[in-house]
Amino acid sequence: MFDYKYNSFYEVLKEHAQKRPKATAYYVGDRKISFERMLLKVDTFARFLELIGVHRGDKIALYLANSIEFIVALLAAQKLGAIPVPVNNFLKEEEVVFILNDSEAKILVASADFSKELQNIFSRTGVQKIIWEGEYNGLDENNISFNEILSNLESHEKITQSVDIDDIAVIIYTSGTTGKPKGAMLSYRNIFSNILGIEQLLQIKPKERFIVYLPMFHSFTLTVTILMPLYFGSPVVIIRSIMPFSNIIKQVLLKRVSIFVGVPDVYNALSKAKLPWYFHWFNSVKYYVSGAAALPEDTLKRFRKRFKKGVLLEGYGLSEASPVVAVNLPNKQKPKSVGPAIPGVTVKIVDEDMVELPLGEIGEIIVKGDNVMQGYWKRPEATAETIVNGWLRTGDLGYMDEDGFIFIVDRKKDLIISKGINIYPREIEEVLTSHPLVKAAAVIGIKDEKSGEVPVAYIESEDGEQISESEIKKYLREHLANYKIPKSIFIVDELPKNATGKVLKRVLKERLSQ
Repeated sequence: MFDYKYNSFYEVLKEHAQKRPKATAYYVGDRKISFERMLLKVDTFARFLELIGVHRGDKIALYLANSIEFIVALLAAQKLGAIPVPVNNFLKEEEVVFILNDSEAKILVASADFSKELQNIFSRTGVQKIIWEGEYNGLDENNISFNEILSNLESHEKITQSVDIDDIAVIIYTSGTTGKPKGAMLSYRNIFSNILGIEQLLQIKPKERFIVYLPMFHSFTLTVTILMPLYFGSPVVIIRSIMPFSNIIKQVLLKRVSIFVGVPDVYNALSKAKLPWYFHWFNSVKYYVSGAAALPEDTLKRFRKRFKKGVLLEGYGLSEASPVVAVNLPNKQKPKSVGPAIPGVTVKIVDEDMVELPLGEIGEIIVKGDNVMQGYWKRPEATAETIVNGWLRTGDLGYMDEDGFIFIVDRKKDLIISKGINIYPREIEEVLTSHPLVKAAAVIGIKDEKSGEVPVAYIESEDGEQISESEIKKYLREHLANYKIPKSIFIVDELPKNATGKVLKRVLKERLSQ
């Protein structure tokens, strides 16, 4: 379907450096980094990795804050045919140790900001050396400064390692919302196909400017705000942290960002934020893209009412699909829909036996295309359960309309069956978040002797507003059938979430079982 011009993202960088050497590739604060300069950094770091014994197929773990060093390490590893393994930097020591051991990481590239979580890494994992980004005080032969490696930018011996398009480009560990995370093996072809499919829908040009403030380790951020801009030669504004959010707004204006990628929590905040009047006049954003979690309809309505210049496009994907599966069209969006499948991707709605269902019927969403992962690292049984005859079983429930637009109903594992009737938590959550005093909500099912299962809700109030369970139940009864009303409603200071704002329902279920 697609014409794959490159075997790796290093090849992409090299071509930009040859054809447009002085063009800006990255903005980091007040600094500009050209493609030519970026290539030199990557070549230097790759040569260092080679000198310390990194070979084709070795795993290089990245436990980094958003930084130019993240991208340098990623591309340098790929130049050698080594495999980068981005690690969620929200994780604590025990969780990091699991991923380092499971992936068999040989080298760890880490931010000094996270040194506390890494104190025992040498004794608990097979990591041989740590390369530190930022100021680290314990440098020695096994603890090496990233800055020192790059301080000697000069010509390098050619690394003759060849990389094939079907080699593993990256191993992305799933967020672990259920049990231990699994490593999704994504090839260069997987990610290139995703980028080319998005390009056909959104017509991305080199002149576009992207901003990355969401964590770089996440598959959504990695593909859409790092590798896709690199493919097109579009500059990227790198923001180290989402806080303070005012800095992101400032950089959007100053750097004339045209593609803004966020998660629902960000768009919810923007739809309510007191922005300076000139932001709406002078911002250059053409597309606001939302992914990584479901976008509540109430947030969508508020956002579109306030931000009339750019188009908010909700999409859908999962790490195992590199990650984009579907996205709304710039000239046609449907409320509550994640849009049609992107070019190169086929989606079906099926029953338990994987038999395709008629339009409008709810079933499991399955996906086929060059974007579907090669499998889970060292998990052949899990791979066989997830990829059946080339179809990726997403575990998400939804339906499709006559235009091919996909509507996500819920996660299959979150479905609540009460007295034989299906209850979809997302439907209840949508109503809850439409209440003016509710900031966020999560609904889970718990066992019940009479009904089998009943829904229970957790809510976060808006900016510390006082709200009662009885008030919420009264509101729900005005919008939902009685059997959908949660048995209990817990008001909490903060819902447990992963790095992209997706609520960790597993944690809520554990709380109830204690």
